Amino acid sequence: MASTQFFFFAILAILAPSILAKEIKVGDDKGWTINFDYQAWAKGKEFVVGEKLVFIYPQGDHNVIKVDGSGFQQYVASANTETLTTENDVINLTSTRNKWYICGVSKHCESGNQKLAITVAAESSSSPPLAVMGSVTLLAILSIIMMMMI
Repeated sequence: MASTQFFFFAILAILAPSILAKEIKVGDDKGWTINFDYQAWAKGKEFVVGEKLVFIYPQGDHNVIKVDGSGFQQYVASANTETLTTENDVINLTSTRNKWYICGVSKHCESGNQKLAITVAAESSSSPPLAVMGSVTLLAILSIIMMMMI
């Protein structure tokens, strides 16, 4: 019985951060596309460590490239930069800092304004941290599991 309880607690501890992470769809219903003002979209939003950015676009039409501030201003990525091309690219926000993303297809970034700059904060000032919000859910799940084991 004790080993079973430990097993469930261990699984929940491993899965909890990914289950509780808020996903933010870049561009909302427009997704990742040209001729959309991503800076206006991001204005007033708070991006927090532990959240995930999701870039959705038709495969082959666009891509997502993480760049530095200079690359963002000049619309270019360094030679060793990874290009994401899955049409449903998920980027985990793991650190507090400025982050920049561009589309590297044709002149989508330069002419089509397909670029995003955000600042990632340590924790949200307008809502409780994910850990606090998730703790209630986690306790409910644990209670159900414990009842099932009795």
